[in-house]
Amino acid sequence: MEHTWQNGYRDSERKAPELERESYDGIINYLEHGYPSSRVRWHCHEEYELHLIVATSGRLFVGDYIGEFSPGHLVLTGPRLPHNWISNVMPEGGVALRDMIVQFAHAPLAGAARVIPELRELLPLLERSSYGVEFFGMGQEAEQHLARIRATHGAERFAEFVQLMCKLARTANYRLLSSASLRSYDDDATLAKVNSVLNYITDNYREPISAEMLAEQVGMSLSKFSRFFRKATGNSFTDFISRLRINKACQLLMDTDQYVSNVCYDVGFQNVANFNRRFLQVKGVTPKQFRRQADGRFGGIGGPERLDVASITHSAPHFPNT
Repeated sequence: MEHTWQNGYRDSERKAPELERESYDGIINYLEHGYPSSRVRWHCHEEYELHLIVATSGRLFVGDYIGEFSPGHLVLTGPRLPHNWISNVMPEGGVALRDMIVQFAHAPLAGAARVIPELRELLPLLERSSYGVEFFGMGQEAEQHLARIRATHGAERFAEFVQLMCKLARTANYRLLSSASLRSYDDDATLAKVNSVLNYITDNYREPISAEMLAEQVGMSLSKFSRFFRKATGNSFTDFISRLRINKACQLLMDTDQYVSNVCYDVGFQNVANFNRRFLQVKGVTPKQFRRQADGRFGGIGGPERLDVASITHSAPHFPNT
């Protein structure tokens, strides 16, 4: 006999992610739980979290991303990035162990990297985690490392953790779960320009923004700025603006009851038909379908319509293996 999600979640109900606080000794904290569990909820926390699913399948919700998971599913989330994993089919009575988790804070690891050069290769991975990183083909190996982390303490535990993180930092077999991101730069002057441009866009995305205006702001020709921007974000200027606005729309669709037409104009689109078309291109579903699916992050199925979540794709830029 199998258990499935229960109907009845009200589409009008919205919740902010619960802020989870942990206290633990050392740099890393190992956790595990089964399903159902009180830990399965829409939440966020200050720590990074490496999350492995070892049993059941269902839907994951990371920020505005909606996808599917099954055993071997491995994701790294950054600080305050909300997330939840909801199993949709499992044995009656649940499972004793579904999730193996390591949480760790930024400051100790970043501080160690300043004095231990070998740890610096982890920093680009931590930057990517701000958007959620899903790894492929590493579930079995990660489970072995996590089991050894669970069984050890002190320096031995930390060494096991570093081994696992280095393997994740070096793999090219991953994807980001956000629709846009920022590449790392070793050149501080270039990084300052990137931050200046992206900060302006983030603060003014509701208003008309032109590449010509920003090119002048950073002292570049339009053609040079276009190449610079694509290298920095993995997207053309026009696509980046569109994806940022859609990303903001996702938050409004998840966290408010605004009409889709109001969301469209609130995030800077001037035409509802164009908004719906671009949203479908980026997210693989319409805004209404996205809202219905997003309600599942609280534990319901978000209404009677069951959609093929596997069809939801995100064209996130792929960081090079550095």
